[in-house]
Amino acid sequence: MAPTTSLTADQAHARLSELTVIDVRTPGEYASGHLPGAHNIPLDHLEVALPALKTAADRGDLLIVCASGARSATACRRLADQGITAATLTGGTTAWTQLGHDVHRPAGTRTPWAMDRQVRLAAGTLVLTGLIAGRRRNAARWLSAGVAGGLVFSALTNTCGMARILAKLPHNQPRTADLDATLADLTG
Repeated sequence: MAPTTSLTADQAHARLSELTVIDVRTPGEYASGHLPGAHNIPLDHLEVALPALKTAADRGDLLIVCASGARSATACRRLADQGITAATLTGGTTAWTQLGHDVHRPAGTRTPWAMDRQVRLAAGTLVLTGLIAGRRRNAARWLSAGVAGGLVFSALTNTCGMARILAKLPHNQPRTADLDATLADLTG
């Protein structure tokens, strides 16, 4: 890969045929729309995929993708620690779709919610629960305060603890067969 550690959506689009694209979002996010030809290896499973990613990087340039660029930057740092060079997509799939570039979705499957939508639902539900329960027990309002504090921390650090927790739910985990097929495709 060139010395740059990131590509804009337009740069990636121009080079898409020569890149091996790895999408590190959850399977649900990946199913909601991914770059053409992208392979799904969720960030939580990156270590398992290191041998396959090393093989893929030896054959050509890797582009790591997520929704915004934060998780893909984390993945690139982890890969760099293992001697694997990869670039991140600046602005992630959000920037990609805003520029009107195509995304692929699996045919005939129900599209799961994107992680940001899952986080909004969970946070909103917890805040509302804290406020309603707080009418009977004042201490329950701390639930709402805790979620609000977590959201502020999330914004300041560009991390999301709630997304990490939600990513562990079964519908956000890759099926073993899917991950095994992806790894075999990368090494084959």
